[in-house]
Amino acid sequence: MSETFEIFLAATPGLELPLFNEVREAGFSYPHKVPGGVTIQGGWPDVWRANLVLRGASRVLARIGSFRVMHLAQLDKRARKFPWSEVLRADVPIKVDVTCRKSRIYHAKAATQRIERALTETLGVALSADAPLRLMARIEDDLCTFSIDTSGEPLHKRGFKEAVVKAPMRENMAAMFLRECGYTGDEPVLDPMCGSGTFVIEAAEVAAGLMPGRARNFAFEQLANFDPDQWVAFKAEATTTPTDIPFYGSDRDTGAVRAASANADRAGVQATFTHCPISDLQRPDEPAGLIIINPPYGARISNKKPLYALHNALGQVLKERFSGWRVGLVTSDADLAKTTALPFDAPGPYVAHGGLKIRLWQTRPLP
Repeated sequence: MSETFEIFLAATPGLELPLFNEVREAGFSYPHKVPGGVTIQGGWPDVWRANLVLRGASRVLARIGSFRVMHLAQLDKRARKFPWSEVLRADVPIKVDVTCRKSRIYHAKAATQRIERALTETLGVALSADAPLRLMARIEDDLCTFSIDTSGEPLHKRGFKEAVVKAPMRENMAAMFLRECGYTGDEPVLDPMCGSGTFVIEAAEVAAGLMPGRARNFAFEQLANFDPDQWVAFKAEATTTPTDIPFYGSDRDTGAVRAASANADRAGVQATFTHCPISDLQRPDEPAGLIIINPPYGARISNKKPLYALHNALGQVLKERFSGWRVGLVTSDADLAKTTALPFDAPGPYVAHGGLKIRLWQTRPLP
Protein backbone atom coordinates (compact mmCIF):
# COMPACT_ATOMS: atom_id res chain seq x y z
CA MET A 1 0.00 0.00 0.00
CA SER A 2 1.35 3.44 -0.91
CA GLU A 3 2.85 5.64 1.81
CA THR A 4 0.86 8.56 0.45
CA PHE A 5 -2.73 8.44 -0.69
CA GLU A 6 -5.78 10.62 -1.12
CA ILE A 7 -7.46 11.87 2.05
CA PHE A 8 -10.99 13.24 1.85
CA LEU A 9 -11.99 15.90 4.36
CA ALA A 10 -15.78 16.04 4.48
CA ALA A 11 -17.40 19.46 4.83
CA THR A 12 -20.91 20.59 5.61
CA PRO A 13 -22.40 21.18 2.12
CA GLY A 14 -22.00 24.89 1.37
CA LEU A 15 -18.90 25.31 3.57
CA GLU A 16 -16.33 23.68 1.29
CA LEU A 17 -14.55 26.97 0.55
CA PRO A 18 -13.77 28.01 4.14
CA LEU A 19 -12.64 24.44 4.87
CA PHE A 20 -10.36 24.59 1.82
CA ASN A 21 -8.88 27.82 3.13
CA GLU A 22 -8.36 26.30 6.58
CA VAL A 23 -6.71 23.20 5.09
CA ARG A 24 -4.39 25.32 2.96
CA GLU A 25 -3.40 27.51 5.92
CA ALA A 26 -2.71 24.39 8.01
CA GLY A 27 -0.09 23.31 5.48
CA PHE A 28 -1.61 20.11 4.11
CA SER A 29 -0.35 18.99 0.70
CA TYR A 30 -2.22 19.52 -2.55
CA PRO A 31 -5.60 20.68 -1.20
CA HIS A 32 -8.36 20.55 -3.79
CA LYS A 33 -11.94 21.72 -3.25
CA VAL A 34 -14.55 19.22 -4.44
CA PRO A 35 -18.31 18.94 -3.89
CA GLY A 36 -18.83 17.93 -0.26
CA GLY A 37 -15.33 18.60 0.97
CA VAL A 38 -11.62 18.92 0.27
CA THR A 39 -9.08 16.33 -0.86
CA ILE A 40 -5.41 16.32 0.13
CA GLN A 41 -2.49 13.97 -0.46
CA GLY A 42 -0.64 12.53 2.50
CA GLY A 43 0.14 9.63 4.79
CA TRP A 44 -1.22 8.37 8.09
CA PRO A 45 0.38 11.16 10.18
CA ASP A 46 -1.57 13.61 7.98
CA VAL A 47 -4.76 11.66 8.73
CA TRP A 48 -4.07 11.98 12.45
CA ARG A 49 -3.25 15.68 12.21
CA ALA A 50 -6.34 16.46 10.12
CA ASN A 51 -8.58 14.89 12.76
CA LEU A 52 -6.75 16.75 15.50
CA VAL A 53 -6.46 20.28 14.14
CA LEU A 54 -9.14 20.99 11.52
CA ARG A 55 -12.16 22.86 12.84
CA GLY A 56 -14.27 22.76 9.68
CA ALA A 57 -14.11 19.09 8.71
CA SER A 58 -16.91 16.73 9.72
CA ARG A 59 -14.99 13.52 8.91
CA VAL A 60 -11.60 12.40 7.61
CA LEU A 61 -11.69 9.53 5.13
CA ALA A 62 -8.49 7.70 4.13
CA ARG A 63 -8.68 6.35 0.56
CA ILE A 64 -6.71 3.15 1.12
CA GLY A 65 -6.96 1.66 -2.38
CA SER A 66 -8.94 1.19 -5.56
CA PHE A 67 -9.28 -1.16 -8.51
CA ARG A 68 -11.38 -1.65 -11.63
CA VAL A 69 -14.25 -4.09 -11.26
CA MET A 70 -16.82 -5.19 -13.82
CA HIS A 71 -18.78 -7.94 -12.05
CA LEU A 72 -19.31 -9.48 -8.61
CA ALA A 73 -16.95 -12.43 -9.09
CA GLN A 74 -14.18 -9.97 -9.94
CA LEU A 75 -15.02 -7.88 -6.86
CA ASP A 76 -14.87 -11.03 -4.72
CA LYS A 77 -11.46 -12.02 -6.10
CA ARG A 78 -9.85 -8.59 -5.81
CA ALA A 79 -11.30 -7.92 -2.35
CA ARG A 80 -9.71 -11.16 -1.15
CA LYS A 81 -6.31 -10.07 -2.52
CA PHE A 82 -6.49 -6.62 -0.95
CA PRO A 83 -3.83 -6.12 1.79
CA TRP A 84 -6.33 -5.60 4.60
CA SER A 85 -3.89 -6.53 7.37
CA GLU A 86 -1.78 -3.45 6.60
CA VAL A 87 -4.63 -1.28 7.86
CA LEU A 88 -7.21 -3.36 9.72
CA ARG A 89 -6.85 -5.48 12.87
CA ALA A 90 -8.48 -8.88 13.11
CA ASP A 91 -9.58 -8.16 16.70
CA VAL A 92 -11.44 -4.90 15.90
CA PRO A 93 -14.95 -5.35 14.43
CA ILE A 94 -15.85 -3.42 11.30
CA LYS A 95 -18.94 -2.17 9.50
CA VAL A 96 -19.06 -2.15 5.69
CA ASP A 97 -21.01 0.46 3.70
CA VAL A 98 -21.20 0.22 -0.11
CA THR A 99 -22.60 2.63 -2.69
CA CYS A 100 -22.87 1.89 -6.43
CA ARG A 101 -23.24 4.52 -9.14
CA LYS A 102 -22.99 4.33 -12.93
CA SER A 103 -21.38 0.89 -12.74
CA ARG A 104 -21.98 -2.59 -14.05
CA ILE A 105 -22.14 -3.66 -10.43
CA TYR A 106 -25.31 -1.91 -9.37
CA HIS A 107 -26.57 -4.05 -6.49
CA ALA A 108 -25.01 -2.53 -3.34
CA LYS A 109 -26.26 -5.30 -1.04
CA ALA A 110 -24.66 -8.02 -3.16
CA ALA A 111 -21.41 -6.03 -3.34
CA THR A 112 -21.48 -5.57 0.44
CA GLN A 113 -21.82 -9.32 0.94
CA ARG A 114 -18.77 -10.02 -1.26
CA ILE A 115 -16.59 -7.51 0.57
CA GLU A 116 -17.76 -8.66 3.99
CA ARG A 117 -17.01 -12.28 3.12
CA ALA A 118 -13.54 -11.33 1.88
CA LEU A 119 -12.84 -9.56 5.16
CA THR A 120 -14.06 -12.36 7.41
CA GLU A 121 -12.44 -15.20 5.44
CA THR A 122 -9.05 -13.58 4.76
CA LEU A 123 -8.53 -11.40 7.84
CA GLY A 124 -10.84 -13.09 10.34
CA VAL A 125 -12.41 -9.79 11.36
CA ALA A 126 -15.88 -9.67 12.93
CA LEU A 127 -18.71 -7.63 11.41
CA SER A 128 -20.95 -5.40 13.51
CA ALA A 129 -23.53 -2.70 12.77
CA ASP A 130 -22.16 -0.59 15.65
CA ALA A 131 -18.47 -1.36 15.06
CA PRO A 132 -15.85 1.28 15.99
CA LEU A 133 -14.50 1.20 12.42
CA ARG A 134 -16.31 1.77 9.15
CA LEU A 135 -15.05 0.64 5.75
CA MET A 136 -16.69 2.49 2.88
CA ALA A 137 -16.63 1.12 -0.67
CA ARG A 138 -17.72 3.35 -3.55
CA ILE A 139 -18.19 1.66 -6.91
CA GLU A 140 -18.49 4.44 -9.47
CA ASP A 141 -17.86 4.15 -13.21
CA ASP A 142 -16.65 0.59 -12.56
CA LEU A 143 -13.96 1.80 -10.14
CA CYS A 144 -14.13 0.40 -6.60
CA THR A 145 -12.53 2.70 -4.02
CA PHE A 146 -12.04 1.65 -0.40
CA SER A 147 -12.02 4.32 2.30
CA ILE A 148 -11.70 4.12 6.08
CA ASP A 149 -13.66 6.58 8.19
CA THR A 150 -10.78 7.52 10.50
CA SER A 151 -12.80 9.88 12.68
CA GLY A 152 -15.50 7.67 14.18
CA GLU A 153 -17.82 10.10 15.92
CA PRO A 154 -18.37 13.20 13.73
CA LEU A 155 -15.67 15.78 14.29
CA HIS A 156 -18.10 18.45 15.49
CA LYS A 157 -18.28 16.41 18.69
CA ARG A 158 -15.29 17.99 20.37
CA GLY A 159 -16.00 16.30 23.70
CA PHE A 160 -16.97 19.36 25.75
CA LYS A 161 -20.58 20.17 24.97
CA GLU A 162 -22.49 18.02 27.43
CA ALA A 163 -25.19 20.62 27.92
CA VAL A 164 -27.12 21.52 24.77
CA VAL A 165 -30.18 23.60 24.01
CA LYS A 166 -32.77 23.38 21.26
CA ALA A 167 -31.50 23.60 17.65
CA PRO A 168 -27.77 23.87 18.47
CA MET A 169 -25.21 25.05 15.95
CA ARG A 170 -22.63 22.35 15.23
CA GLU A 171 -19.10 23.29 16.20
CA ASN A 172 -17.57 22.73 12.75
CA MET A 173 -20.27 24.93 11.17
CA ALA A 174 -19.76 27.64 13.79
CA ALA A 175 -16.01 27.59 13.17
CA MET A 176 -16.46 28.04 9.43
CA PHE A 177 -19.00 30.85 9.86
CA LEU A 178 -16.50 32.60 12.16
CA ARG A 179 -13.84 32.15 9.48
CA GLU A 180 -16.19 33.54 6.82
CA CYS A 181 -16.64 36.60 9.04
CA GLY A 182 -12.89 37.16 8.92
CA TYR A 183 -12.32 36.08 12.51
CA THR A 184 -8.72 35.08 13.22
CA GLY A 185 -8.63 35.09 17.03
CA ASP A 186 -7.49 38.65 17.63
CA GLU A 187 -10.71 40.53 18.46
CA PRO A 188 -13.61 40.35 20.93
CA VAL A 189 -16.59 38.17 19.99
CA LEU A 190 -20.12 38.57 21.30
CA ASP A 191 -23.14 36.32 20.75
CA PRO A 192 -26.32 37.87 22.22
CA MET A 193 -28.35 34.69 21.58
CA CYS A 194 -25.65 32.28 22.63
CA GLY A 195 -27.65 29.13 23.35
CA SER A 196 -25.15 26.51 24.51
CA GLY A 197 -22.26 28.85 23.69
CA THR A 198 -20.90 27.26 20.53
CA PHE A 199 -19.84 30.42 18.66
CA VAL A 200 -18.23 31.95 21.75
CA ILE A 201 -16.37 28.78 22.76
CA GLU A 202 -15.10 28.14 19.23
CA ALA A 203 -13.87 31.74 18.99
CA ALA A 204 -12.12 31.51 22.36
CA GLU A 205 -10.44 28.24 21.37
CA VAL A 206 -9.14 29.79 18.14
CA ALA A 207 -7.71 32.73 20.09
CA ALA A 208 -5.98 30.39 22.54
CA GLY A 209 -4.64 28.08 19.83
CA LEU A 210 -6.42 25.05 21.25
CA MET A 211 -6.77 22.06 18.93
CA PRO A 212 -10.41 21.00 18.46
CA GLY A 213 -9.64 17.28 18.73
CA ARG A 214 -7.45 17.51 21.82
CA ALA A 215 -9.81 15.76 24.24
CA ARG A 216 -11.48 12.98 22.25
CA ASN A 217 -10.73 9.60 20.73
CA PHE A 218 -10.70 8.72 17.03
CA ALA A 219 -11.42 5.60 15.02
CA PHE A 220 -7.89 5.54 13.59
CA GLU A 221 -6.63 4.55 17.04
CA GLN A 222 -8.14 1.11 16.28
CA LEU A 223 -6.15 0.59 13.07
CA ALA A 224 -3.25 -1.82 12.63
CA ASN A 225 -0.81 0.95 11.67
CA PHE A 226 -1.57 3.22 14.63
CA ASP A 227 1.46 4.21 16.70
CA PRO A 228 0.26 5.40 20.15
CA ASP A 229 3.68 6.71 21.18
CA GLN A 230 3.98 8.82 18.04
CA TRP A 231 0.42 10.06 18.56
CA VAL A 232 1.19 11.19 22.12
CA ALA A 233 4.29 13.00 20.88
CA PHE A 234 2.25 14.49 18.06
CA LYS A 235 -0.30 16.02 20.43
CA ALA A 236 2.44 17.22 22.77
CA GLU A 237 3.84 19.42 19.98
CA ALA A 238 0.79 21.65 20.18
CA THR A 239 1.25 25.06 21.72
CA THR A 240 -1.36 27.29 23.26
CA THR A 241 -1.38 31.07 23.26
CA PRO A 242 -2.36 32.91 26.43
CA THR A 243 -4.93 35.52 25.47
CA ASP A 244 -6.66 38.36 27.24
CA ILE A 245 -9.16 38.92 24.41
CA PRO A 246 -12.66 38.93 25.94
CA PHE A 247 -15.53 36.74 24.77
CA TYR A 248 -19.15 37.32 25.64
CA GLY A 249 -22.36 35.38 25.36
CA SER A 250 -25.82 36.25 26.58
CA ASP A 251 -29.27 34.75 26.30
CA ARG A 252 -32.75 35.41 27.64
CA ASP A 253 -32.91 31.76 28.74
CA THR A 254 -31.17 31.19 32.09
CA GLY A 255 -30.84 27.48 31.29
CA ALA A 256 -28.89 28.32 28.15
CA VAL A 257 -26.56 30.61 30.11
CA ARG A 258 -25.85 27.85 32.64
CA ALA A 259 -25.25 25.34 29.82
CA ALA A 260 -22.88 27.68 27.96
CA SER A 261 -20.88 28.44 31.12
CA ALA A 262 -20.51 24.73 31.90
CA ASN A 263 -19.46 23.95 28.33
CA ALA A 264 -16.83 26.71 28.37
CA ASP A 265 -15.43 25.41 31.67
CA ARG A 266 -15.11 21.92 30.23
CA ALA A 267 -13.37 23.31 27.14
CA GLY A 268 -10.93 25.24 29.34
CA VAL A 269 -11.66 28.68 27.88
CA GLN A 270 -12.51 31.97 29.50
CA ALA A 271 -15.78 33.62 28.48
CA THR A 272 -18.44 35.70 30.19
CA PHE A 273 -22.03 34.46 29.89
CA THR A 274 -24.93 36.52 31.26
CA HIS A 275 -28.71 36.35 31.37
CA CYS A 276 -29.84 39.24 29.20
CA PRO A 277 -32.71 39.91 26.77
CA ILE A 278 -31.83 41.72 23.57
CA SER A 279 -33.42 44.96 24.78
CA ASP A 280 -30.93 45.11 27.70
CA LEU A 281 -27.85 44.28 25.64
CA GLN A 282 -25.00 46.71 26.28
CA ARG A 283 -21.79 47.35 24.41
CA PRO A 284 -18.77 45.92 26.27
CA ASP A 285 -16.05 48.35 27.30
CA GLU A 286 -13.72 46.86 24.71
CA PRO A 287 -12.45 47.64 21.21
CA ALA A 288 -14.99 46.82 18.52
CA GLY A 289 -15.07 43.21 17.36
CA LEU A 290 -17.47 40.68 15.91
CA ILE A 291 -21.09 40.04 16.86
CA ILE A 292 -22.25 36.66 15.57
CA ILE A 293 -25.78 35.37 16.02
CA ASN A 294 -27.79 32.25 15.25
CA PRO A 295 -31.29 33.54 16.14
CA PRO A 296 -34.52 31.51 16.02
CA TYR A 297 -35.80 31.10 12.47
CA GLY A 298 -37.92 29.09 10.09
CA ALA A 299 -39.03 25.65 11.25
CA ARG A 300 -37.47 26.13 14.64
CA ILE A 301 -40.50 28.07 15.90
CA SER A 302 -44.07 27.41 14.81
CA ASN A 303 -45.36 30.97 15.05
CA LYS A 304 -43.08 33.32 13.13
CA LYS A 305 -44.82 36.61 13.90
CA PRO A 306 -42.85 37.20 17.14
CA LEU A 307 -39.64 36.58 15.21
CA TYR A 308 -40.14 39.70 13.11
CA ALA A 309 -40.44 41.81 16.25
CA LEU A 310 -37.36 40.11 17.70
CA HIS A 311 -35.25 40.73 14.61
CA ASN A 312 -36.44 44.33 14.40
CA ALA A 313 -35.45 44.92 18.02
CA LEU A 314 -32.10 43.20 17.46
CA GLY A 315 -31.32 45.47 14.54
CA GLN A 316 -32.24 48.60 16.46
CA VAL A 317 -30.08 47.68 19.46
CA LEU A 318 -27.05 46.84 17.34
CA LYS A 319 -27.32 50.00 15.24
CA GLU A 320 -27.76 52.21 18.30
CA ARG A 321 -25.14 50.68 20.61
CA PHE A 322 -22.51 48.84 18.55
CA SER A 323 -20.96 51.33 16.16
CA GLY A 324 -17.72 49.91 14.71
CA TRP A 325 -18.67 46.27 15.35
CA ARG A 326 -19.23 43.84 12.49
CA VAL A 327 -22.28 41.56 12.50
CA GLY A 328 -22.67 38.01 11.22
CA LEU A 329 -26.19 36.59 11.28
CA VAL A 330 -27.13 33.02 10.33
CA THR A 331 -30.69 32.42 9.17
CA SER A 332 -32.81 30.39 6.78
CA ASP A 333 -35.18 33.31 6.20
CA ALA A 334 -34.05 36.29 4.13
CA ASP A 335 -37.08 38.32 5.27
CA LEU A 336 -36.01 37.96 8.91
CA ALA A 337 -32.49 39.12 8.07
CA LYS A 338 -33.89 42.13 6.22
CA THR A 339 -36.22 42.94 9.11
CA THR A 340 -33.16 43.88 11.20
CA ALA A 341 -32.52 46.76 8.74
CA LEU A 342 -28.82 46.15 9.21
CA PRO A 343 -26.57 47.05 6.25
CA PHE A 344 -25.86 43.50 5.11
CA ASP A 345 -23.75 42.66 2.10
CA ALA A 346 -25.00 39.92 -0.26
CA PRO A 347 -25.55 36.72 1.75
CA GLY A 348 -23.22 33.74 1.58
CA PRO A 349 -23.96 30.37 -0.05
CA TYR A 350 -26.71 28.09 1.19
CA VAL A 351 -25.57 25.67 3.88
CA ALA A 352 -27.40 22.50 4.88
CA HIS A 353 -28.45 22.52 8.54
CA GLY A 354 -31.05 20.29 10.16
CA GLY A 355 -33.14 19.91 7.02
CA LEU A 356 -33.02 23.65 6.31
CA LYS A 357 -30.89 25.78 4.02
CA ILE A 358 -29.26 28.57 5.99
CA ARG A 359 -27.03 31.44 4.93
CA LEU A 360 -24.59 33.81 6.59
CA TRP A 361 -25.44 37.50 6.34
CA GLN A 362 -22.60 39.92 7.13
CA THR A 363 -22.14 43.62 7.65
CA ARG A 364 -19.02 45.72 7.52
CA PRO A 365 -18.26 47.77 10.69
CA LEU A 366 -21.52 49.46 11.68
CA PRO A 367 -21.59 53.24 11.30
